[in-house]
Amino acid sequence: MRTKAAPPSILTSAVIASRYIPVWIALALLVLVALGVAPETLSRTSFASAVLPLTSFLAIAALGQMLVIMTGGIDLSVPGSMTLAAMVVVGVARGSDDRLALAIMASLGVAGLVGLANGLLVGVLKFNALIVTLAIGQIVGGATIAYSDSIANESAVPVLLSTWVTRQFLSVSWIFWVALVVTLLLVFFFRYTELGRKFQSVGANPLAAWIVGIRVNAYVIFAYVAASLLYGLGGILLAGFIRSPSLGLGAPYLLGPIAAVVIGGASLTGGLASALSTWGAAFFLTLLSQMLRVLGLPSALQFVVFGAAIIGGMVISGDRIITVVERLLRNTSGFKEGDVELSQAQGGGPTIS
Repeated sequence: MRTKAAPPSILTSAVIASRYIPVWIALALLVLVALGVAPETLSRTSFASAVLPLTSFLAIAALGQMLVIMTGGIDLSVPGSMTLAAMVVVGVARGSDDRLALAIMASLGVAGLVGLANGLLVGVLKFNALIVTLAIGQIVGGATIAYSDSIANESAVPVLLSTWVTRQFLSVSWIFWVALVVTLLLVFFFRYTELGRKFQSVGANPLAAWIVGIRVNAYVIFAYVAASLLYGLGGILLAGFIRSPSLGLGAPYLLGPIAAVVIGGASLTGGLASALSTWGAAFFLTLLSQMLRVLGLPSALQFVVFGAAIIGGMVISGDRIITVVERLLRNTSGFKEGDVELSQAQGGGPTIS
């Protein structure tokens, strides 16, 4: 007797899940390589003082970028937003613990305004996201330089912030726990809330979402504002970590978050992404970078290896995985190529985690 094929919904779920598997396989392989050639990379000291904190900064920025990419956009204002947030914390607090709460609110408020500007220009006026965010990033960078002139040289964040950031819980920095909480909140948001499911529908098929009455522009604006708030949070934590932030604080976070989102299996056309896989990709990139440093490779070679790893991750993840799996299942009874897109457009079916 011929076995009856699985329902389309199950096959569709399998196809969607397949796009997130490569990053975890790559991470497992990297851990094995590190154990063999650079075990110091995985030492408790290295993990606590470098790998997990740096992973957390990249993950927070990448999760913000993920929200934007899910709408089919991209955000190049990340470095400017993070640097401005860090400088505002220093400038408003003026080294006083009593003013720390005000400084954090001001910092997040400024970051939110940057996101609102991006969202209005992209979501309402329909300007190109890459050009808009690049331009906004330049404006924010200029504003940060001007603002920093009013801050005394070598100014530091309040002691309360730097102490809390470096303090550990369960032998792990609080920075890690903040990033983990943000990741889990996004998992809950997309999996269990109506707002999250509608957000995914907007990214998967804006026209279909508009037809069923979803306010597409509002969700696009929301994506940029929420993303910018996460950049601001990352800037605040990073400022506390290094204590005396400089104007180059956000520079490493221009392309890193984009790479983490794509390696994590996100579709650059919007709709599909996973918060957990994005965190995993950030961990992979940070661990790789730390391993190359431990091996003592020349800086030039480190950049070559790092870049090759990113390209390799993009080749074997995301839309390419979906295409391969769809071809394998194309002749399976009950499954047609395009079921994934239809499921997303209708706002039903599998959700991201």
